[in-house]
Amino acid sequence: MPFQLPAEVPLSWYLILSAILFVTGAAGFLIRRNIITVFMCIELMLNAVNLTFISFSNALGKVDGHIFSFFVMVVAAAEAAVGLAIILTVFKNRATLEIDEVSSLKL
Repeated sequence: MPFQLPAEVPLSWYLILSAILFVTGAAGFLIRRNIITVFMCIELMLNAVNLTFISFSNALGKVDGHIFSFFVMVVAAAEAAVGLAIILTVFKNRATLEIDEVSSLKL
């Protein structure tokens, strides 16, 4: 008997993928010392949450998750614009992107 694929991907697979993405982002946020890498890890965590919203929305047959996901994307876009501006200013003033070497109290 040949192997048959399921008719649709189970919800648990999406939730497991979302958890893996979120944990990867959280670990990168806590371990890495480069501002750009930390910034990308925050975006990865936001995308993991979006995947969870969309997965539950699709499983329950409602559009609430899609709406929440849209708002998270709007906040992420605003965060990206402001965050990149701050990162560029820090690099211009300090000539480094290492979190440990950047301190707002020293000139």
